[in-house]
Amino acid sequence: MVDDITPNAEDPAPLAGIRVIEFTHMVMGPSIGVILGDLGADVIKVEPPQGDRTRDLLGSGSGYFPMFNRNKRSICLDLKDARDLASAQELCSGADVVIENFRPGTLARLGLGYEDMARRNPGLIYCSAKGFLTGPYEDRTALDEVTQMMGGLAYMTGPPGRPLRAGSSVVDITGGMFGVIGILAALEQRHRTGKGSQVRCSLYETTAFLVGQHIAQKAVTGQAARPMPVRVSAWAIYDVFETAKADEQLFVGVVSDGQWQTFCETFGLTDFAANEKWAENNERVKARDEILPRIQALFKQHSRDELVARLETCGLPFAPIARPDELVDDPHLNAAGGIVELHLSDGTEVRLPSLPIEFDGRRPGLHRDLPAIDEHGDEIRAELSEHVR
Repeated sequence: MVDDITPNAEDPAPLAGIRVIEFTHMVMGPSIGVILGDLGADVIKVEPPQGDRTRDLLGSGSGYFPMFNRNKRSICLDLKDARDLASAQELCSGADVVIENFRPGTLARLGLGYEDMARRNPGLIYCSAKGFLTGPYEDRTALDEVTQMMGGLAYMTGPPGRPLRAGSSVVDITGGMFGVIGILAALEQRHRTGKGSQVRCSLYETTAFLVGQHIAQKAVTGQAARPMPVRVSAWAIYDVFETAKADEQLFVGVVSDGQWQTFCETFGLTDFAANEKWAENNERVKARDEILPRIQALFKQHSRDELVARLETCGLPFAPIARPDELVDDPHLNAAGGIVELHLSDGTEVRLPSLPIEFDGRRPGLHRDLPAIDEHGDEIRAELSEHVR
């Protein structure tokens, strides 16, 4: 297992001493909590008596709980029970941050909304992860896929007439990251003012931000951006190529005039290099139909390993096409704490990516394995009792 980041007096984690109460499920809310937890915050996950239903999802949802719930403590509370509700309110009263991603008004009806909690705890940062920010849609129910469809991301990802969601919960996760940014900004503001604040992040507005470059493209060119599979590339060589083995594909990008010269030298394309007209990128883009067939034929003559060796030596951008599960054996990710080892409820080991940040050359790691249902309930209740006394 990689080195942990358990807070200590000599080398505290960045968010050591920050307590977070998490009322979340699925991906967006838990992604906020796991980032804060990886950074050293004490994240207390409040689950219903039967546990977070995400624990038991099948199919594409089966990886949600393992990926987004490490470095947290679990307590089960029935918020319909007066005693458990009081415990939840007490937890929030002593917290720095509350995270929730239930439908608008759900926690407010239980006395756990921002207004009620802010009266009890004026320094509280209260983060609500929703489908939409303020506006006509704010009461709608949303999902990652819903906002990818209505926000233009699915249109850009699939071929014309076939909108396609991205192959990851990219909006949930990115929306959660914006939530973390808001929380950290609110904590810094609290350092100056002593006051907490309400932070809201959302799926739809996150999607709009992600496709902002395509919105800007129309403003610049006067033409709406075409879906990525049929886009006009900004570079002549920026494609996935087949190699000698059809199932071993390789992406190569040549994105500058200097890289073009290097590419031609590396692969012996002397006639391409000598073509003065092609020395400039935009002229090469116009000649893509002339350039690409030659490169495609060339690459099919070599194994992917041979091509990778050449491209790595000359410093050009490239990428073998990989499946997600293959990353756990990636030598780079395994070299310096890029993978953490966790255990499922049945003891099965699972190896997952760590937070993609370094602090002074160190990656945040694991200081708490995936929690069992209510694993820390007695411990947290004892802390509440001590606080009351």
